[in-house]
Amino acid sequence: MATWNSRGLRGSTLEEFINHTNTRYSEMGLALIQKIPTPITPVRIDKEHRHITLAYFDKISTVDYIGAVQGIPVCFDAKECNADTFPLQNVHEHQIRFMEKFEQQGGIAFLLIYYTAREELYYMQYRQIRRFWDRAEAGGRKSFRLDELEPDWFMKLQNGFFIPYLDSIQKDLDTRD
Repeated sequence: MATWNSRGLRGSTLEEFINHTNTRYSEMGLALIQKIPTPITPVRIDKEHRHITLAYFDKISTVDYIGAVQGIPVCFDAKECNADTFPLQNVHEHQIRFMEKFEQQGGIAFLLIYYTAREELYYMQYRQIRRFWDRAEAGGRKSFRLDELEPDWFMKLQNGFFIPYLDSIQKDLDTRD
């Protein structure tokens, strides 16, 4: 079993933004998206601070979020990156397989990548992450560079914390055959 050791607030900023956005979308009746908890079993707990300091994963998780947008099944994973190069090791094979099967069932799968140093968000369609994944599997780069991304898929935070990913989902739908 894999062991998990807390690294503090890693990824929490993006997760907070997404959770707030999902709450607003739900309140507006536009979408119902839920955070999928990672199944873990605690091994060591800091009782004074009430934190899990060591745990192991019960089973392989899928993606961070799943739900529906106006009747369309949606799943996505949230990733943060501090550099202009995104290592593909941050996306796991079981996540790629899950997103592939999700799309085969008529859903929309994507990544939300937050480039923290630039404070930029990117909506990466499943087919785009798959292209980078396949390149790596064929012996190519095990990462992708910011300059390889399609500029039209960058998003701006609204009001400093709201992620307008429904606009990107619509654009994603519009570009499908």
